[in-house]
Amino acid sequence: MDAFKTSSLCMEKPAIYRITVRGRLDPHWTGGLEDLNRSEQELPGEGRNTIMVGRLADQSSLSGLLNSLYELHLPIVSVECLEAES
Repeated sequence: MDAFKTSSLCMEKPAIYRITVRGRLDPHWTGGLEDLNRSEQELPGEGRNTIMVGRLADQSSLSGLLNSLYELHLPIVSVECLEAES
């Protein structure tokens, strides 16, 4: 039996991601977020998180978005793949 299982997650296929960053994202900044739903979560004593959920074309798009968030000095709290297309 193979020790490694293959998954449907693939670098060049679309997937739905949930990305959470610490801080507030300016509502006018799009930077590749046009198709992502955004919400905010207030954390008592810690500030605010911005949560983005949506479909990205591939992992290259995910990487570009994460780099943009990094350049905005928003600490990345988590990145989750919710659903991958097979």
